[in-house]
Amino acid sequence: MTNNSNHQEELIVESDQREANHSSANQHYLTMFGGTISLPFVVSAPLCIGNNNPLAISDLISTVFFVSGIATLLQVTFGVRLPIVQGASYAFVTPTFAIMSLEKWKSTCSPNTVPWANLTLDQQNNQTEMWQSRIREIQGGIMLASLFQVVIGFTGLVGLCLRFIGPITVACTITLVGLTLVSTATLYASSNWGIAVLTIFFVTLFSQILEKYAVPLPGYQRGKGCYISKAHIFRLFPVLLAIIASWVVSAILTAAGAFTSDRSNPGYFARTDARIAVLETSPWLRFPYPFQWGIPTTSVAGVFGMLAGVLASMIESIGDYYACARLVETRPPPKHAINRGIGMEGIGCVLAGMIGSGAGTTSYSENIGAIGITGVASRAVIQCGSVIMIVLAIVSKFGALFASIPNPVVGGVFVIMFGMVTAVGISNLQFCDMNSPRNVFIVGFSIIFGMAFPTWLSTNSSVIKTTVPELDQIIVVLLSTNMAVGGVTALILDNIIPGTLEERGMRAWFQETENKSGKMTEEYVKEMKKTYDLPFGISEFFRRFTCSSYIPFCAPHYDIEEESEQHRDLEIGKIINTSSV
Repeated sequence: MTNNSNHQEELIVESDQREANHSSANQHYLTMFGGTISLPFVVSAPLCIGNNNPLAISDLISTVFFVSGIATLLQVTFGVRLPIVQGASYAFVTPTFAIMSLEKWKSTCSPNTVPWANLTLDQQNNQTEMWQSRIREIQGGIMLASLFQVVIGFTGLVGLCLRFIGPITVACTITLVGLTLVSTATLYASSNWGIAVLTIFFVTLFSQILEKYAVPLPGYQRGKGCYISKAHIFRLFPVLLAIIASWVVSAILTAAGAFTSDRSNPGYFARTDARIAVLETSPWLRFPYPFQWGIPTTSVAGVFGMLAGVLASMIESIGDYYACARLVETRPPPKHAINRGIGMEGIGCVLAGMIGSGAGTTSYSENIGAIGITGVASRAVIQCGSVIMIVLAIVSKFGALFASIPNPVVGGVFVIMFGMVTAVGISNLQFCDMNSPRNVFIVGFSIIFGMAFPTWLSTNSSVIKTTVPELDQIIVVLLSTNMAVGGVTALILDNIIPGTLEERGMRAWFQETENKSGKMTEEYVKEMKKTYDLPFGISEFFRRFTCSSYIPFCAPHYDIEEESEQHRDLEIGKIINTSSV
């Protein structure tokens, strides 16, 4: 009887775990949905789609999710191997606007001003070719610029740069990732702050208070019949429950006429039927495929402009890797894992250019925040979520259905998520001596300068004049990226202003990154292999060859040995001293 009882309890635990993984996968999908679905609407203006071609926007939405699912599956399985979701990157939006502002494209943009159904077939074909010719130009720029990211990653140049990067640089970069996204959260929440605050209340209630309480749920099992079991549903999916609860409230208020019906009013998008046209016009099944808009074209301006987006995306992703590792409570990613991650993101961007999503892909900070709230950080959960994205991209009616999530509901979730990302960035400063005026100056100045200068440049970009338009675009995009400006500022100051290893946090950072105990223990090797080794025995296969240790994206040969305290300090000092300028 005892064995049977224990077995049943194990089955129940396994069932709860499967439910948790499935629910968390849905949460990750829903969390990144708001940011991803908005991108096609953002790029519709420079692509000259207009507001009266909802089918084109629906097709872009399906394509974006299809590409995001593939890129996520590649990244989690063969890239950095951390549970990070890949989604459409807004770093490519600014170059898109810059490229489409060139006279060649600007002078020929004339979107339809009458309803799509009232156009003749020839007029519809002309409008279709107008936006598809523009997205083909964007595709070519993304594909060629992303090849640079592939080379940077797989040749190990990113890993070599890590010797200059300490906790101060990473803290400033990740903090700015969260702070920069405040405008996005504000944009969504401003449709109706009442609904946004209600969503924040639900997330807080479910994740911080009710998560301690198990909810009785009915169940059935063969041989046991019906029974009542308790499950921590608020701990398993607080974000999903909060979205559903706020969505229901918005639906009730929409039916009651509480929200405006004026489309020009931002409050209109608090309605659950604000994007109902996408659901009505999208097909049931649609399979995005490479070159679906035609053969991509390119230009020097397009490639250099998109290269700026690639560089900004890389800087953001490196910070996201460290943030994710801390929330997962594992060791920070080693150089070979970061090399693989950046290289695999480059491959994902190349695929995004081939299929034509209108933007490249990058790590999504909001989904890292979802890990912090739910506490579920399984690699299998993200892989399941990527499959969901691919399936729902093909069954495009489901994607169109989720498009009806009201903006303030998404905004409320974003406020919580971006706050988590910002807090994770700040937590990296625990390795440093924050009583040191040196460190306080670097952190404070880097964060404020990283916010202030890009804000000024956004309205004064004309001051950048090098007589080379392509170079102007690169400089403007890079200097408009908060993470790049603040991160590089912190990196330079941390390496040129004198400070001891303990003061800078480099000694503790090195030990935390490479080996917390300073010894190549079996526990350390097991954890590193489990987290960052490639699946299907690929890493073990390469370890059979001595030369594989020279391949930047291959896992190293771990030699378990005892090291003296003196030898360890010597090695730490040797590595860190090479990074001092």
